[in-house]
Amino acid sequence: MTDAAEPRAATEADTDTDGTGARPYAVGGSLSLQERQYRTLKNADMFGVFDLSGNINPYENGTEGLYNRDTRHLSLFDLTIGGGRPVLLSSTLRDDNAALICDLANPDLSQDGRVVVDHSVIHLRRTRFMINATCFERIQLRSFSSRPHVIRLEIAFSADFVDLFEVRGTHRDKHGKLGEPEVADSQVTLSYTGLDDKRRQTRLRFSPKPTGLDGGHAIFDVTLEPGEQTLLYIEIACADGELPARDLRETYLLSMVEARRWMRSRSAKAAAMASSNELFNEAIRRAVADLYMLITEKPTGLYPYAGIPWFTAAFGRDALITALEVLWLDPAIARGVLRFLAENQATKVDAAADAEPGKILHEVRNGEMAELGEVPFRRYYGSVDSTPLFIMLAGAYDERTHDDGTAQALWPHLEAAMDWIDRYGDRDGDGFVEYFRATGSGLQNQGWKDSWDSVFHADGSLAEGPIALCEVQGYVYAARRAMAAIGRRLGHDQIALEQERRAEALRVAFEAAFWCEEIGTYALALDGNKQPCRVRTSNAGHLLLAGIVSPERAQRLADGFMSSQFLSGWGVRTVATGEARYNPMGYHNGSVWPHDNALIALGLARYGFTEAVAQIFTGLFDAALYIDMRRLPELFCGFARRRAQGPTFYPVACSPQAWAAAALPALLQASLGLSIDPAARTVIFNRPTLPPFLDEMTLHNISLDHARISVFIRRTGREVAINVIDRSGDVHVVVRS
Repeated sequence: MTDAAEPRAATEADTDTDGTGARPYAVGGSLSLQERQYRTLKNADMFGVFDLSGNINPYENGTEGLYNRDTRHLSLFDLTIGGGRPVLLSSTLRDDNAALICDLANPDLSQDGRVVVDHSVIHLRRTRFMINATCFERIQLRSFSSRPHVIRLEIAFSADFVDLFEVRGTHRDKHGKLGEPEVADSQVTLSYTGLDDKRRQTRLRFSPKPTGLDGGHAIFDVTLEPGEQTLLYIEIACADGELPARDLRETYLLSMVEARRWMRSRSAKAAAMASSNELFNEAIRRAVADLYMLITEKPTGLYPYAGIPWFTAAFGRDALITALEVLWLDPAIARGVLRFLAENQATKVDAAADAEPGKILHEVRNGEMAELGEVPFRRYYGSVDSTPLFIMLAGAYDERTHDDGTAQALWPHLEAAMDWIDRYGDRDGDGFVEYFRATGSGLQNQGWKDSWDSVFHADGSLAEGPIALCEVQGYVYAARRAMAAIGRRLGHDQIALEQERRAEALRVAFEAAFWCEEIGTYALALDGNKQPCRVRTSNAGHLLLAGIVSPERAQRLADGFMSSQFLSGWGVRTVATGEARYNPMGYHNGSVWPHDNALIALGLARYGFTEAVAQIFTGLFDAALYIDMRRLPELFCGFARRRAQGPTFYPVACSPQAWAAAALPALLQASLGLSIDPAARTVIFNRPTLPPFLDEMTLHNISLDHARISVFIRRTGREVAINVIDRSGDVHVVVRS
């Protein structure tokens, strides 16, 4: 497999510290999540990757498992009936992602060479959910036979306590020590003491008491009369420390109520969407459910983790962009993200963590390898764009809410972030923000396209640092304008004037240094010698979102993105066809990313290119129709759309992924030109349109402080009509044509 076709990691991109070409933090090239279908669940820091029957089975380079805080706490969990594998009937997640439901049937069960139980007379329903670092399961058995049977269920289980980075392919020479299983009346405790001297454990409890139980098997001999049903309960707790003993049946029911209530309480506070297209309704419901499943509630508020399985952790860039995409839908997410990142803002220089005062977090990891420094991501700051995006989101949140309390609390952190941009971000004083890793163990590329070969020149040669990415300059421009707007509202007029002046100076300098007339777009980056990377990439679309582009050049960008070199039919490619490193199977060099397309669409809408927005929106929605559960993944391949065929999947794409889940709500916002003005108490629709697949749309409970409004939108030809159907409090609608 060539480097260009090798599956890449999304954040811990490639490093080559020993000259061997090794890239220790990348997702292994032999992995493919597409070879097996999975079901995933998440709650807080726990997530599970299961096969369609609800099992966890080890296989070469396997990803299945139950994970908590970056450690696999269960590597085998395999249910058999009468010694045979149950027959899969259906496998689905609840619409709100609160539970996995697997319907199974018995195979033919034989004894002494003859069938003693015909297939499909015993129905098994597995219902599984997670809450409080615990995975609960109920197995319902029901007989449809005309005679009684004694059915043996067996569950084989084990835990390897492998670090998530090792699951992904990072090699370890040494490991800690697995403890001997501790078997009690109806429970088994599996344990591991890591090289970090931390004891991690998994406790499995069963009810009723198993017929047989040892350190790797639980056996139930169940007598079923005709038409009879019985219930088995399982609790798998992965919390550190002592675990309280509780009645398992009662705990299952109470915990299920808690899990569903949390999901309902969060999503109920957000705006809701319903349309005349039931397939779109399925896609948008799944997107919103994925978003809230990926959210972890921290002391600072809501925080969306990046994606399952590789990135179930707090990432700065991913959360900032996710919050920006759904700001109109639920501003509480942005508030939680901003508060968490402010609390974890760097305060000192730490080369190993790529940290400098004022810099905003890249990611936090909790596993053994991170604790030991075997990977540098325990608390890592190697992201050039998180800091300007932090200020940019703060400005957008303030514009959306006029939340003075949050603005005042964030102001010192915003000043520190801006100081980082001026002092550390602009390393050579030329007015542009560059990145360069402080040590050989850090990330080589530190923008959102952070794989090893994502920043290159027109001839395909890799750019040498320090590197100034084009979109980062756009984020800095937007950050300066946001700083000015917040500062003026808080009474810091001199700061506001200075930031406005510096934003305009950056805009002028950027146009002069980055525009490449011969390719009709902005350079991907300036390398360490200030030579432009004259490559057509989707990065330039983020400049439209930031507002740094002149109207004339915005038209050139829009035309380029709508050309066949960029537009695959499913979305805008990360790199245009014909460029030196273009590869539709490349992680960042020709693939299609939903979040990237959503940000481009928001930028196109800002400049009034509504038809282009509709094309992107339509392509991504059409892609969702071909994907299991209508769930947009992290990315898919950039091959051109073929008649009567769906998109080509990327082998190790995370699904669900937070900023991909947020893409459809963001695309709807772009299509409708939706914004909110707290001062005027209005919800604004600027040149609203609906794509061809939507004739009618209802938006419920758009919030403005404690006021809420619901609107009905109908497309008639190229125009739309918007009517208020419900209102609570002082809020109004303005439509601008």
